[in-house]
Amino acid sequence: MDKFIDKLIDTSWFMKVFALILALLLFDSQYDPDKDVSEMNVPSEHDSEVLEDIPVKSYYDTENLVVTGVPDSVTVTVSGPRANLQQVIVQQDFEVYVDLTEAEIGTQNVPLQISGISERLEVTIEPGSAEVTVQEKVSEDYQVEAEFNQSLLGEGYTAEQPVVEPNTVTITGGKAVVDRIAYVKATINNLEGPITETVTETASVSVFDRDMNKLNVVVEPAEIEVTIPVELLAKTVPIQVVQEGSPASGYVIDSITLDVDEATISGSETVLSETENVRVEVDVSGLEEDTEQTLPVIISDGITEVDPEQVTVRIEVSAVNNGEDEGNDTGEETPDQDQAQNTEETRTLVNLPIQLSGLDENYNARFQTPANGNTSLTVRGPRNEIQGLASNDFDLMLNLADLEEGDHEVEINVNGPPNLNWSLAVETATITISQKEA
Repeated sequence: MDKFIDKLIDTSWFMKVFALILALLLFDSQYDPDKDVSEMNVPSEHDSEVLEDIPVKSYYDTENLVVTGVPDSVTVTVSGPRANLQQVIVQQDFEVYVDLTEAEIGTQNVPLQISGISERLEVTIEPGSAEVTVQEKVSEDYQVEAEFNQSLLGEGYTAEQPVVEPNTVTITGGKAVVDRIAYVKATINNLEGPITETVTETASVSVFDRDMNKLNVVVEPAEIEVTIPVELLAKTVPIQVVQEGSPASGYVIDSITLDVDEATISGSETVLSETENVRVEVDVSGLEEDTEQTLPVIISDGITEVDPEQVTVRIEVSAVNNGEDEGNDTGEETPDQDQAQNTEETRTLVNLPIQLSGLDENYNARFQTPANGNTSLTVRGPRNEIQGLASNDFDLMLNLADLEEGDHEVEINVNGPPNLNWSLAVETATITISQKEA
């Protein structure tokens, strides 16, 4: 029997038949035509992925409607077979959207939907819905107001009203939002100081309500050109001559004249309002003959520039006597000495207070110009009288009788010694009259 079996095994056709029978038995044990292969659970082939910042698209009548409240992006969680999941991760060819094609005007809650993704994947959108507002779309034109940081201006400089080009923009948005518009501003944010010349920059346009809340609207154009005219604050004031020292013995100063009588000064508005003049200090010590000097124009603190910076001063000198009467010391004044005493001379008195008279007791008065209520007076007359002058020899007065509330320009009246001529640095003062509080 054993020999028979050995012969069968050694026969090639027997081994082929045996292998075929064994293969059929194995196939029959594994194959089940009624079993659903899709229900097979293969944990190693399933996974999930969180996709963030997925943009949301809105479908609605963009010609006539405006929609707000739709989130810009959402988080999408996808789970399922790894092969399908990997395709979604790499290609991201799906779309998250809200369908508002049938939406009515008003506020409503709408679901966020997804398309273009395999049905074998499970998808969760966060948030899953949004409260949106649908409004009628309107467009209106508004004027733009430009603004910038005034503190960037250089010292002594001022800016005029900015010029915008174009000066109107078209604003489009929901009717309820457009109705809230109170301010349309073009703000220049990239300026650097100090600004000392006219500048032109591009500015973005922003829209605000009365509470300065920024409104979500479309502005066309979104950027405009803003030109800021910048100029130096300046004022023209008289140049005051201040004589220092005395001429040589036996000589007098007949006159001191300048090639220019006025100077243009620059500085802050406050400093300019308080400055009534600049000065030139002329040292006549030891002079015996006519001379010319080039001297600096002296300015007070806070003045940043003066034009001219120097002036030419002409000093005329004459002798009191010709020397023929030297040694004649009789104690009596000679004709030449008397002439010297009567030689005309000029002197400027500064910071003279302006007094107020005639003001009704129910009112207050405040100086606008000159801001400090003081001014200067240039006096010309005989040398012997000029040299002895003091500030209290003159009374400067404003007559405010019969004036009512408001701003008034009033002539300054001067009372002073006779036989002298004088001129004021300013002829009028501006006064604000207001009623006293009860």
